[in-house]
Amino acid sequence: REMNDAAQPSARDSGESQLAAEVTQAVETYFRDLDGHAPSDLFALVMGEVERPLLAAVLAHTDGNLTRAAQYLGLNRTALRNKLRKYGLIP
Repeated sequence: REMNDAAQPSARDSGESQLAAEVTQAVETYFRDLDGHAPSDLFALVMGEVERPLLAAVLAHTDGNLTRAAQYLGLNRTALRNKLRKYGLIP
């Protein structure tokens, strides 16, 4: 069941955040593009697509201050450093 863009409720109308609406739209597009094929490892795919830009944006916002970035993200510094290395955001 597809609705054209003009008929789709906005994120504000549904009470959904803009980020949640964007993720929902991206996942729906992904399923549509699969053309009936079963998805594989969808959670890892979505998390990988979202986590790297999130980390990069927070790191930029904190001017590279890992302690503040970790606080903003609710992570400890070690976990943050591991994630930053995973995505090649720090050496």
